[in-house]
Amino acid sequence: MPYSAQHKHDTHQKILESARRLFNKKGFSDVSIEEIMEDAGLTHGGFYRHFSNKDELYAEAVRRFLCDDAPKPWRPAPPRQAAGSKPRGQRVLDAYFSQDHFDDHETCCPLIALPSDVMRGSDTVKGAYREVLKQLIDIFFDDLDQPLRRERALALVTLCIGGVVAAKCVDDPALADDLRRAAHRQALRTGGWMTAASGRERKIAQSGR
Repeated sequence: MPYSAQHKHDTHQKILESARRLFNKKGFSDVSIEEIMEDAGLTHGGFYRHFSNKDELYAEAVRRFLCDDAPKPWRPAPPRQAAGSKPRGQRVLDAYFSQDHFDDHETCCPLIALPSDVMRGSDTVKGAYREVLKQLIDIFFDDLDQPLRRERALALVTLCIGGVVAAKCVDDPALADDLRRAAHRQALRTGGWMTAASGRERKIAQSGR
């Protein structure tokens, strides 16, 4: 008896979720199709009913990050957003530089988890990375005013990715924390949201820590 369309959809989602976690945790090159399918509770042979190769799987898994099932801080605000709530761009910044996101090795943003793999990857892999990067640029662009609106959006994305990657690459927790916080403060300034930052962050910034 053939599987139902719902079963095929659910299986597809299991593979994507397994791939997203394992790619983030171990890197694209160090994860095999067998490992992804085993983690999803599926047999290796079923993979090719959903994807032609690992590059195609990677591309779809990366694209999921900013779609409708993205973590809550990354989603668009509801139509009746409460007055005084943060714009989406600032919410994304705060989520990006949060300790929880820094410590997350499985469901964090693929832009920070996989850049070295992407540099050596195929056009399919690079294309997916570019699409997510451009989505993040657009999120910031939509919440910025002039002047230099697009340039500031580009700078914010660069601060997000570079700031967190640099912090993750050092073995000194205090330095990692300083790098992450400094990038967050500069990103808030670039976005024009520094006045909305917490009193603690403003105090740290003024002290020159």
